[in-house]
Amino acid sequence: MSQENNSSQEGKSKGKNGIQVVQEELLNAATGAPTKATGWRKVGQTLAIPILAIFTGLVIGGIFIILTTEDFYAAWSISPWTGIKEAWEIVKTAYLALFTGAIGDPVKISDALKSGDAEAIRRAVNPFFESLVASTPYIFGGLAVALGFRAGLFNIGVEGQIFIGAITSAFVGYSIKGLPMIIHLPLALLAGALGGALWGFIPGWLKAKTGGHEVINTIMMNYIAFRLSDFLLSGPMKRPDSFNPVTPTIEKSAELPMFFGNPIRFHFGFFVALGVAWLVYWFLFKTKWGFDLRTVGVNPHAAKYAGMVVSGTIVLAMSLSGALAGLAGANEVLGVNHNLAMAFSSGYGFDSIALALLGRSHPVGVVLAALLFGTLRNGATRMQVVAGIPIDIISVLQAMILAFIAAPAIIRSIYRLKIPDEVEEGVVLSTWGGN
Repeated sequence: MSQENNSSQEGKSKGKNGIQVVQEELLNAATGAPTKATGWRKVGQTLAIPILAIFTGLVIGGIFIILTTEDFYAAWSISPWTGIKEAWEIVKTAYLALFTGAIGDPVKISDALKSGDAEAIRRAVNPFFESLVASTPYIFGGLAVALGFRAGLFNIGVEGQIFIGAITSAFVGYSIKGLPMIIHLPLALLAGALGGALWGFIPGWLKAKTGGHEVINTIMMNYIAFRLSDFLLSGPMKRPDSFNPVTPTIEKSAELPMFFGNPIRFHFGFFVALGVAWLVYWFLFKTKWGFDLRTVGVNPHAAKYAGMVVSGTIVLAMSLSGALAGLAGANEVLGVNHNLAMAFSSGYGFDSIALALLGRSHPVGVVLAALLFGTLRNGATRMQVVAGIPIDIISVLQAMILAFIAAPAIIRSIYRLKIPDEVEEGVVLSTWGGN
């Protein structure tokens, strides 16, 4: 009885009654938001599954690498022990090439720093910064999917929203001339966000007003975005002096500032992505709108009974999700390519679904998962060149990691982990297969 009184007094001291306190604690438990009762134990339980999933994925990926290498079979025909030693050398060479391609060769970095040659230093550390460049659109895309998940929505239209964001930002980037960077660059970024928001608003409105499932609508919007971009790049937006379907180069005033100089392509967009991740965290966990959005995601019927505008929240969530995806497209145009060509995105939007799942739909987790995927993507090229390993092995690694994240019971069974007493963190997709 005394504990209930203390809880009630604490709630009243914060301007909330006891029911509101209990409601927020239940919502935090269901959505994975941190509470005072979680502590380091809950943090460890939350991180254990992703870390072990990554480790297990690397182990299975190593087995795939061994089984797809002819040298292993040649060594095995000599003797099993020779085959085992060759298998170890194959995996070591492959993963070492993956590491040096993604982070850099420590020996080369050390030698470059000792030499004092600025260009040698840039070339030595370039793999690390290139991984950050590859991670940046993943951060935006992962946040877009994660925000939709939090609202109980499955936004599969991120890829199309990325295309629309790239189109609108490219148009503002090359068509408007004479503006200073302090105006032109934010304007181009805003155009990308608004383009993506519009492409997310449409399926969101259809979901809220007609009950049309967002999965079907966003998939259809993807195809419209792809064909629309093909039409624009082959006609109205095509550069006049080029035979290729590409837009004119954007103005210098619309480019995201780059650091360090060639060959490093690291640009200010990475810090924009981190800032946006913080804003998403603040919005979801520190504002009333974020509270409403998460409540609708957990139980839209209860949210409606509590007086929340469920339809408006759905439209808001899909629009914000689209805006984040649009920023991913704007980032690639303004920070990396400086123009827009056909098929410029190599599946960022679809990979972002895996990122959101791996990051447990939390902004911090999404950023970490994006860094992992960007690192794997960048290191895969060197692994293919140095070790002769097909780049598709990286896709296998990502798929295995995602499979283990989606089925944590497998990881607990393999490593004999205890099932946590608390409600396991997850995202409820209440609209999947329902209304």
